[in-house]
Amino acid sequence: MTFAEYQLKSRQTAIYPDRDNNLTYTILGLVGEAGEVAEKLKKIIRDQDYQINEENRQAIADELGDVLWYLAQNASELKIDLEEIANRNLEKLFSRQARNQLKGSGDNR
Repeated sequence: MTFAEYQLKSRQTAIYPDRDNNLTYTILGLVGEAGEVAEKLKKIIRDQDYQINEENRQAIADELGDVLWYLAQNASELKIDLEEIANRNLEKLFSRQARNQLKGSGDNR
């Protein structure tokens, strides 16, 4: 499945207030789901000494799926193709790599 296909299919399940005009809702959802990924890892660190088992792996994968869903809805709210976002990100990263700028900080490096 391509990002474009995922974005289109996932949009069919997007039911929230003022859809197509509610970036705030989808951004907050993205942050919340990313927090759930972090929470899973925090508990693995605390309870399992960083040892990720198959159950943990699947639980994190499920949360990452929710992150992907919200990412796709953010793109849809902005009327940008998720595939375009992915391509732009890779272009940026490969440009930084070619200029030996992957490390460091700042958006414009």
